[in-house]
Amino acid sequence: MNNHLKQTISLFLLTTAVSIYPVLAQSATDLHLSRKEAAEVGQKVWRNECGGTVAGLTSWNVGEEFPSLGIGHFIWYPQGTKGPFDESFPKLLLFLKEHGAKLPDWLSPSMPCPWLTRNEFLQEQKSERMTQLRNMLSSTVALQTDYLVQRLEKALPKMLEKASESNRQRVRKQFESVLHSGSAGTFALIDYVNFKGEGILDSERYNGEGWGMLQVLEGMSESSAPVQSFSDSAKSVLARRVRNSPPERHEERWLPGWTRRVNDYNL
Repeated sequence: MNNHLKQTISLFLLTTAVSIYPVLAQSATDLHLSRKEAAEVGQKVWRNECGGTVAGLTSWNVGEEFPSLGIGHFIWYPQGTKGPFDESFPKLLLFLKEHGAKLPDWLSPSMPCPWLTRNEFLQEQKSERMTQLRNMLSSTVALQTDYLVQRLEKALPKMLEKASESNRQRVRKQFESVLHSGSAGTFALIDYVNFKGEGILDSERYNGEGWGMLQVLEGMSESSAPVQSFSDSAKSVLARRVRNSPPERHEERWLPGWTRRVNDYNL
């Protein structure tokens, strides 16, 4: 194949329909973290979500309809509960099982959360079942970290497909600028996509506005360093989420903690 033909094909691929664009974008997020780097990421996420404690691996926050489990506080809906947020815990369980982790006999990726209410969940904090769950989660921190990294690797194609055609190049540029800003940038992306998602689900919107990584990238300014700009945009997006949220959820109680979390990206 001559060079002219190669260039023509490359140009076609870069400007063609969205359906193949995600495939092209995949290589941009092929992360290569050492085990030491991955361990540091896992520990930071664990501290952010659970205070770095084993007890924090099994939480059910006031005002939420689901428990949040593991180092990333992955969501698990009880039987009959359908919420707007992406249910990530069953996906984590499937990943753990596929990578050789032994789950407790009573636990499977296909089952709903066995606790129907927060009160039921809290009453079982010292039960054998809860102890087994915590032991499994505390012994699979490395695999949970791998799951978080994999989620980021798959995020860019999904976001580009959701973004408007006129905005895709800018979103990709902003993503790569943060990713290539050293360990702080890599952590910011891994943490935020786990924290608030890719921003691609129509269900994860208040007043039509999302709060995921896509919205953060779209809101970034090019007048400051990439990680600083990502952090600033994240604060703005999260504050907007709270303003748009249903009053009965009282999401303003979480905003100070969310703000501290994204402020730390630039430290």
